[in-house]
Amino acid sequence: MSPFSSHPALQGLRALLCGFAQIFLQSHPGCGLLVLLAIAIDAPPLLAGALLGGLSSTLTARWRGYAQADIGLGLYGYNGVLLGLLLSLKLAWTPLLALLIITSASLSSLLLAPWMRRMRTRGWLPAFTFPFVLLGWLLLALGAQWQLPAAAIAPPPAIPALNALELLLAVLRGLGQVIFLDSPLAGLCLLLGLRLADGRTAFWALLGSSSGFALALLHGWPSDGALAGLYGYNAALAAIALGQMHPRPWLPALGIVLALLLQPGFSALGLPALTMPFILACWLVGAGVQRWQQAVKDSAPPC
Repeated sequence: MSPFSSHPALQGLRALLCGFAQIFLQSHPGCGLLVLLAIAIDAPPLLAGALLGGLSSTLTARWRGYAQADIGLGLYGYNGVLLGLLLSLKLAWTPLLALLIITSASLSSLLLAPWMRRMRTRGWLPAFTFPFVLLGWLLLALGAQWQLPAAAIAPPPAIPALNALELLLAVLRGLGQVIFLDSPLAGLCLLLGLRLADGRTAFWALLGSSSGFALALLHGWPSDGALAGLYGYNAALAAIALGQMHPRPWLPALGIVLALLLQPGFSALGLPALTMPFILACWLVGAGVQRWQQAVKDSAPPC
């Protein structure tokens, strides 16, 4: 029996760590611990927001009596963690910020529960991080309208020369940007966490991030954004998700391309992309697969 199953407090700790891991679609507490460590190393001020968001969304799921198995897998934690990270990144710490994190993280669980129920009973596509994106857009708009105090912004780092080492570091930064980190060391922690959970997932994450970087340079997108990993994180998430869901390797590759093509459109709309390109890419591929499978089933001769 796992030591995490022997005591309610340890069960709660496991659920919280799995919530951090579920950002990368994993349910491994060791992976979650390395995600938490990456935040602590690169952005300690964001750690409190991440923990507050993860605890709020998980405790809300417990209070509402949602399935214990889902809570234990961290499925009600990751949107809260991301909201805590985003709000801590954008807004200065005040009592209002803590209230916003608790409220939005709790709402993310309330939005996710009916979606998962319909996914299992009606064949809906997975929500992924859609509650985070929806609530994140709303809160960023409200923060601007209410003129809430912004968090201190560090000056952007100097653009390094493009060489083999910087190519590798950019790929690691692409993993870190999933949780708003731009440190290669943080990206390495995340890669180790993914390797601990599933070696194949770590491979897809590296392939997605490196493909995003390569295509950004190929299309002449800003090199500073490419070197910071800003074009890699949605591609990495799409590769992880579709690599786990479909055995055919061309489907994750298609998801990578779609995520990259969709990302610039959000800048044109004046919206932060967050993880919406990843979500849309996976929905498009998933819907296409469902339609294909239905077409094959309909065309099959009766027995």
